[in-house]
Amino acid sequence: MVRNSTLFIFILLIMTSACNNIDTPALLKEQILTELSSHPGQYAVAFKDLASGEEVLINEKAVFHAASTMKTPVMIEVLKQAGQGRFLLTDSFIVKNEFKSIVDSSSYQLDSTEDSDKDIYKQLGQSVPLDQLVRNMIIKSSNLSTNMVIELVGASNVNNTMRELGAKDILVLRGVEDSKAFDKGLNNTTTARDLMIIFEKIAKDQVVSKQACQLMRGILLDQHFNAILPAKLPKDVQVAHKTGNITGVEHDGGIVYMKNGKSYVLVLLSKGFQDEAGNKEMLAGISKMVYDYESRK
Repeated sequence: MVRNSTLFIFILLIMTSACNNIDTPALLKEQILTELSSHPGQYAVAFKDLASGEEVLINEKAVFHAASTMKTPVMIEVLKQAGQGRFLLTDSFIVKNEFKSIVDSSSYQLDSTEDSDKDIYKQLGQSVPLDQLVRNMIIKSSNLSTNMVIELVGASNVNNTMRELGAKDILVLRGVEDSKAFDKGLNNTTTARDLMIIFEKIAKDQVVSKQACQLMRGILLDQHFNAILPAKLPKDVQVAHKTGNITGVEHDGGIVYMKNGKSYVLVLLSKGFQDEAGNKEMLAGISKMVYDYESRK
């Protein structure tokens, strides 16, 4: 009887240990890699639990065309310069559609049909507050607003601030639709690791000021495009995030706030995929994997 009881306890301890170790960052990484391996394309993943510091990193230093993810670094620079007193967020600027190429300073215009924010083109020649331009840049991914804001703060200043924050590889060279720059391969780029770094700092009030971070999180929470990170999560989960997409490129990254008080950063970058809708569905599924992992802890 004693021997049977000892054997039972031994088996129970093994089972308990196995259950306790079933959810680890290594196993989550394996699960994500298995899913990615069944899809053609190039991918990068950066996940960080903001309480424990646990990370899952996959191709986190691979360089991708930033698409509209670069608008988050631009927003950070706006808040930084506003904090320095260079301008007020309530200052107004005339909406225009004429910008200079970084290649030769020649003028170019944006095509409103290629912009996800078409309403702003109805305001050409009118004054719009800077804080509205910044909101449009993030929640509507407004290209026209973005170009106006980059012209105001300076792309080189954005890069300098990113380096100060520890994001060593994000590169913001130019505004949107500078075709001469695109033809010469002069593009805005990012890595999953760098986006993870800046979202973590926004989440922890470590960018500019606590007030600035609160404002940025509020803007990111109002994101209009929710087909990836939030798509398969419960409706009561809040996601402060920024997407980015151009032909053959689809990204999403941000901060996920769970109902139980936990929070984490997740960045998903992709390029070279064949099926845009299928790629979004797959990335949304990976977001759900991470959420489920966090929920079981």
